[in-house]
Amino acid sequence: MISTGTLRLYVIEGQVLFGKALCQVFSMDPELQIVGDAERIAEGPIARAKPDIILLDLDGAQCDLAEAIAQCRAAAPEARICVLSMRAQPEIMQRCLSAHAEGFIMKDVTPAELITAVKMVASGVPYVDPRVAGKLLRQRSLSNGRPDLNELSMRETDIVRLVAEGLSNKEISARLSLSEKTVKNHMGRIFSKLNITARTQAAVYAIKNGLV
Repeated sequence: MISTGTLRLYVIEGQVLFGKALCQVFSMDPELQIVGDAERIAEGPIARAKPDIILLDLDGAQCDLAEAIAQCRAAAPEARICVLSMRAQPEIMQRCLSAHAEGFIMKDVTPAELITAVKMVASGVPYVDPRVAGKLLRQRSLSNGRPDLNELSMRETDIVRLVAEGLSNKEISARLSLSEKTVKNHMGRIFSKLNITARTQAAVYAIKNGLV
């Protein structure tokens, strides 16, 4: 169960200097508590730390991606796992989500963006970098990924794709020649149909279920 107070964060980063810099960034936020940091996965220390969220450096992982996530999950079953990477490759993000990571963050984000993403994941809201999600969605043809009409309409599918690319309602309305009110209404139906509460969840759902 995720704590309702300070979030307990465990950082796994293969580069010591970068790992310490990450801890320094997170320590400036009073809602985050660093309960451990390491260069590689070690189930014992992670289990003893009882983290709410694990930030896992994908680039420095000493084993297969799915295995690395599984090891973290075995050490702290109730913790959420957020992958950190410099590789903006859609297939890598897809593998992370398929291995049940709750977040995928690029290393070139700002400290504020990183903290926001980590908190979102810790609160139960999946997060994927919209730039990488957009690449993945653009790679998929509509013929292979069109949802059943009982779920999303073609227009709603278009909107989900643009949400995954990081566009706001205003930008989506301009792209699709719709009013902002119409886009907002579509978003409400999308949230209802997919049983979600945040825009990032729409992108995660689309990627994991091949909707687009």
